[in-house]
Amino acid sequence: MEPLLFLRGLLIGFAMAVPIGPIGIMCIRMTLSDGRMRGFIIGLGAATADMLYGCVAAFGLTVISNVLETQRFGIRLAGGILLLILGIQVYRAKSRNLKFNSQEGGTLKLYFYTVALTMTNPFTVFAFLAVFAMLGLADFSGAMNASFLVAGIFTGSGLWFFLLSYGASLFRDKLNTKGLRWTNRIAGIIIFISGAIAIVSILP
Repeated sequence: MEPLLFLRGLLIGFAMAVPIGPIGIMCIRMTLSDGRMRGFIIGLGAATADMLYGCVAAFGLTVISNVLETQRFGIRLAGGILLLILGIQVYRAKSRNLKFNSQEGGTLKLYFYTVALTMTNPFTVFAFLAVFAMLGLADFSGAMNASFLVAGIFTGSGLWFFLLSYGASLFRDKLNTKGLRWTNRIAGIIIFISGAIAIVSILP
């Protein structure tokens, strides 16, 4: 039962991560500017957030899910503001040498920032609950079963972002300074619009 749950979790995590949203755009943009590893760090941050929300759903942590539900206005507002600021910063980012600098710091900061940004979408946990119910996973019991499912979610989400960063890295050597400038602008606009939508969605 446990290996099957891990596989089902992997498929769920992969499917939940595939839609290209602000985090996916960040992953692509970071890969093009700083290299595949930095882009994948963003993916690991997103996968960690998916795993945490998967834990809430899989372990039936109703207290946390209720808090997320009652505080969703403030959480989404904070997330929307962060995306607006990030969109402006990315849009205004100056083009630089595309050669990856392995000594560049801030890896942990980038990771935790991505975790926090991804966690500002509390609807993710309810999406996991809906998927679990649809696939008949709402009735399984036991911490071991839940752990295998959550581990699969993390692996599946991380696998998608690995493929995304790897695919983006294939175009990195072909991108000149002008191309990076336009990449920054397009990514900044998309992230800014995502933040605006997040804020508008909570207005009465």
